[in-house]
Amino acid sequence: MRAVGYQKPLPIENPASLQDIDLPKPVPSGRDLLVEIKAVSVNPVDTKVRRSASPEAGQWRVPGWDAAGIVVGVGPDVTDFSIGDQVFYAGTLDRPGTDAEFHLVDERIVGRKPHSLNWAEAAALPLTAITACEMLFDRLDIRRLVLGMKPSVLIIGGAGGVSSMAIQLVRALTDVTVIATASRPATHDWVKSLGAHYVVDHSKPLAPQVVALPTGAPGFVFSTTQTDQHLADIIKLIAPQGHFGLIDDPTELDVLPLKKKSLSLHWELMFTRPLFETADISAQGKLLNEVSRLVDEGRIRTTLGKNLGPITAANLREAHMMIESGQTKGKIVLEGFPA
Repeated sequence: MRAVGYQKPLPIENPASLQDIDLPKPVPSGRDLLVEIKAVSVNPVDTKVRRSASPEAGQWRVPGWDAAGIVVGVGPDVTDFSIGDQVFYAGTLDRPGTDAEFHLVDERIVGRKPHSLNWAEAAALPLTAITACEMLFDRLDIRRLVLGMKPSVLIIGGAGGVSSMAIQLVRALTDVTVIATASRPATHDWVKSLGAHYVVDHSKPLAPQVVALPTGAPGFVFSTTQTDQHLADIIKLIAPQGHFGLIDDPTELDVLPLKKKSLSLHWELMFTRPLFETADISAQGKLLNEVSRLVDEGRIRTTLGKNLGPITAANLREAHMMIESGQTKGKIVLEGFPA
């Protein structure tokens, strides 16, 4: 089968950083689905893995942690899917990625593709939807009140893939006011179109801008990027006894200043459930089915920002470059393999 992979971490400008390769077609076992990949999207995790994770000598590492496709094979223990089902999912870090013609995935972390979306539109959703849902409702639990404060959440990095889903999910499922950050006219318009009530500029100090809003101090802050740069402002602007969550990877994070306000700190990694096969691993499949329902009801929409064409090494290198630039809006998707 055709795939895209690498044998050692390299800068994306190097043609060997991602290469077109041929690999054996995988065979499903246990609760595996064998999925024929129709479209994939690219996330920051793809670039982080490519830059840092070395496969065994002589072996290929296939990246990719978002896909939409058709089930073409099932393991003997599969109970919820059949051949021909259309699915979408994000996979897990400890198995080969989705940048391949065929891919194995545990059925418990798979959802049924929204009927109203095409392959590319569906592939844009899984990883970011899972990350946003788990942070908002499992970690931060934004439906609970911070006493004395109007319910509001600040989402930092509002135009990114996770934030683009988080804004929509807060608006669709709660009455919480959304404050999102954006630094360019295009991204400002994007986050407003997704439902943000207020937009502030993360290229400037955040605390004065948020304090000036009529919302009062937000009880919740969801930081998706550059947390270390914004931490001092976050501590200033968040409500006492508030809840602060992050998903990026700061080099250092001094949490001692959180103590004065009795702030809680929440990490989110959407791969935790499948990596450790937690008792609630199937929550991810259920979550994706709920997202699919919300999409088909017209309550949330795809966050596809750009379709770069077929799944090839050249197109994936371009996608990785765009991700590494930090200037993307929504999700970058590739669809199909060259004839």
